[in-house]
Amino acid sequence: MTLKRTHTCGELKAEHIGQEVILNGWVGPRRDLGGLIFIDLRDRYGVTQIVFTETDVELHAKAEHLRAEYVIGVKGKVIARGEENINPNLITGEVEIEATDLIIYSEADTPPFEIKDGIATNEDVRLKYRYLDLRRPEMQEKLMLRSKLYQAVRAYYHGLEFAEVETPVLMRSTPEGARDYLVPSRVNPGKFFALPQSPQTYKQLLMVSGYDRYFQITKCFRDEDLRADRQPEFTQIDVEMSFVDEEVIFETHEGLIKNIFKETIGVDIKTPFPRLPYEEAMNTYGSDKPDTRFGLEFVDYSEIVKDAEFKVFSGTVANGGAVVGITIPGQGEMGRGAIDRWTERVKKETGAGGLIYIKLQEDGPLCSVAKFLTPEIVEQMVDASGGKTGDLVFILAGPKPSVLEQLGHLRLIVGEEFDLIDKEAYNLLWVTDFPLLEWDEESRRYHAMHHPFTSPKEEDMDKLESDPASVKARAYDLVLNGSEIGGGSIRIHNRKVQEQMFKLLGIGDDEAEEKFGFLLDAFKYGAPPHGGIAFGVDRIAMLLTGARSLRDVIAFPKNQRAQSMMDNSPSEVDVEQLNELHIALKRTLK
Repeated sequence: MTLKRTHTCGELKAEHIGQEVILNGWVGPRRDLGGLIFIDLRDRYGVTQIVFTETDVELHAKAEHLRAEYVIGVKGKVIARGEENINPNLITGEVEIEATDLIIYSEADTPPFEIKDGIATNEDVRLKYRYLDLRRPEMQEKLMLRSKLYQAVRAYYHGLEFAEVETPVLMRSTPEGARDYLVPSRVNPGKFFALPQSPQTYKQLLMVSGYDRYFQITKCFRDEDLRADRQPEFTQIDVEMSFVDEEVIFETHEGLIKNIFKETIGVDIKTPFPRLPYEEAMNTYGSDKPDTRFGLEFVDYSEIVKDAEFKVFSGTVANGGAVVGITIPGQGEMGRGAIDRWTERVKKETGAGGLIYIKLQEDGPLCSVAKFLTPEIVEQMVDASGGKTGDLVFILAGPKPSVLEQLGHLRLIVGEEFDLIDKEAYNLLWVTDFPLLEWDEESRRYHAMHHPFTSPKEEDMDKLESDPASVKARAYDLVLNGSEIGGGSIRIHNRKVQEQMFKLLGIGDDEAEEKFGFLLDAFKYGAPPHGGIAFGVDRIAMLLTGARSLRDVIAFPKNQRAQSMMDNSPSEVDVEQLNELHIALKRTLK
């Protein structure tokens, strides 16, 4: 028998007093006061207090057996709590249910951790018992926000007449960047599918097919080392549009982000978003995904110190490097011991060779390398820093681009350490004008900075052969508070240009035909100009909820070893299964 629910556990208020209701849920804290037994009944909507009195002896005796996480149904009358017992922290805090009937649907063992927020349980334990972890209110709130995010995305795109199209999960392997997850084909011995790292080629083919506005919310897979913000399988909002330029992409998707923020957390985001060229982002923040919620923009001292006798400065500049710094407000009185600790931290966490400082004090600047510099140079550096009395300047010197990246990392540490970051802000910006290619010393060849289907800027087309390193891409990333949440580009839609791009990447004609012949063939039959973008759903949800890890916004995530603690996957399989797939395992002798 089941008691048919009339209300949820997060619904009842003073207006329901006197009504007979039925609730279903999980037993939370239980308090036995002798003649009265109180329990908190919980579902994903909230908590309602239930009271069992001795008026019904049999019902009271049954309630005595209730324990945490029992699943029950309760019938009763909504009554007002005494004024001194009102719980202002609950929506249902003004009322309670005086029970008249109770059904125990299932009993429960004592869980390995409490089902409440703020537990300090080891993450592997939480992941092993994920079905219990997901009962906790903070986890339910995160997943429900994610559900709202999906609804907002679909409503927005359908309102603009985008077609939602599913692309294959089993595709051919075209490894570029991360490793593919391979799937053996039983009916095609010795051949393999790959799980998609992205639906890139399929969505371009949809443009060739005439579906001018496409989107899907899709799973993608990358076999790579994991971090707090990476998972082997992840979800992205995938989009492609025909007959568009960057401006149309930006305008359309600023509208999407605005809609997501409004529908999920009720925040009104201002549009249009600022735009920052890649080179300026690196020179100003040392990152192509800068956090602009705080200042500490870089100051380049290279021109000032290029002729200094201090060889760490002048030698660095002469060899094409840079001398750059940040000015930290209000830290000019920092003691020597504290600065020494910062120096060691900088070396350890950024890889920089050392840290130079200037204290802007009342009686004049105190520079850690003043004996190697003229007073005039120090004064020029102080003027360029933009600082005022009481501030502190940290300076790094080294080859580009590594010194910019090191200072960028230091900037983030300083911003966090000295509480300079506005944690309530949501700063969005487009990073644009990326290099098309980046040179890899190890493989001695160019790699696509985004992917090989990204179009060069039209004004740089004639440099593809003569000076490929200087070619800019029609690529763009969307950054939120220092995290890249989306990226895309205007695509190549001309077969000859695409073949030229493959050659620049060291992909010969035969390899290009083998891996991408289907796309090149499609371009022969009328391909429209097109472009698109993809957004990381997991990362957006993490930022919207304030979660510390992607794992907190994914129902059943993998840990940092790409394992599921709950069902022990990946796992070994039977020899019979391997034989069917024509696979023999290579054993490593211990």
